[in-house]
Amino acid sequence: MARPAAVTRMRARVLTIFSGDPNGQPAWVRALAEGDDEGFFGPGSAVWEVHNGIPTVVAGIRALLMQTLHPGAMAGVHDHSRYREDPLGRLSGTVRWVLTTTFADRRHARAVCERITEMHEKVRGEYQGSDGERASYSAADADLIGWVHCVFADAFLGCHETWGGPIPGGADAYVDEWAIAGELMGMAEPPRTRAQLHAAIAAYRPVLRRDERVDAAVNWLRRPPLGPGAGPVYRIFFAGAVASLPTEYRRLLGLRRPWWPAITATRLGLAVMRRLLGTESSSMAFTRQRLERLERAEAER
Repeated sequence: MARPAAVTRMRARVLTIFSGDPNGQPAWVRALAEGDDEGFFGPGSAVWEVHNGIPTVVAGIRALLMQTLHPGAMAGVHDHSRYREDPLGRLSGTVRWVLTTTFADRRHARAVCERITEMHEKVRGEYQGSDGERASYSAADADLIGWVHCVFADAFLGCHETWGGPIPGGADAYVDEWAIAGELMGMAEPPRTRAQLHAAIAAYRPVLRRDERVDAAVNWLRRPPLGPGAGPVYRIFFAGAVASLPTEYRRLLGLRRPWWPAITATRLGLAVMRRLLGTESSSMAFTRQRLERLERAEAER
């Protein structure tokens, strides 16, 4: 049965937001069908379970909120990112990195990480430190690479545990597997367990701070220009991301846990989105094409 026109338009809008294509099949998604191996993770992995889940929608918001607290990361976003002029471009670029690293063959996964590393080499500048002195930053610094890796891993894991299902091997398995992505991005010793992940984030606490740049970024994240259709749903997801944050970091961001049941409302919103997008994403469909091709080739040997 054909979808109502309004539903079709909403689906196309959501797919454009996350992939840059109204059908959810840009070139980088179709490329997931290419390659000669199953990738760094594969079926049954903790990473596949978490990153193929609908809670990643909220995890992206939570990760970006946390990311703003590091003054070096915030300076890089403020000085070099075009998120205000092209918010969907930045979002779809992040989605491309996560899904390609997760589902592509190893060659494509390495290539997308190398591409981002090359971009990071150009992201450098200065910011005012807490002591009033000027401090230099580079997105390629090990310190910032580690911070971004940890807050993304924490957000994906935390949101999946809040709104997703069981993780094969549990939380430690996810952190251990996703450490590969940290290594691909240049992190020397990424955390391997949930406890190590939390300890790594806590180690940054002395340098984290809230200032006017953080407030501006948080206010923008609260109400990005997504249009009248997606905007109200996004605001529910933003509230869910805020509610899911550890209290310490929520307070550091100057945010309050919503008075209304944001966790439950987000769960309902994610269920609606899952129904809207279908049971299998385009990225998973093209990934399965590659795996089935490899299985046939193996059976013919």
